[in-house]
Amino acid sequence: RRAGKLGTARVRQELASKGLSGETVAAAMENLRATELARAREVWTRKFGEPATDPREKARQLRFLQYRGFELSVCLKALQAQAEPD
Repeated sequence: RRAGKLGTARVRQELASKGLSGETVAAAMENLRATELARAREVWTRKFGEPATDPREKARQLRFLQYRGFELSVCLKALQAQAEPD
């Protein structure tokens, strides 16, 4: 349920802290990895809505996505996609 707002790493940590078995967590992670970039873009859009104008703001946006549990490569792709003109 919280996967719409969180990245795979954060969901994995929360499921493990609830005492779920490793197999259950692994199965959930496989499903989430396929949609991680789309979820990161959606979370970014809800929070920021416009591309960073300077390196400091870009770093802030990157930290926000990483804190939400998205992998660094996914965060960078999400920010790059938002910076590119349509």
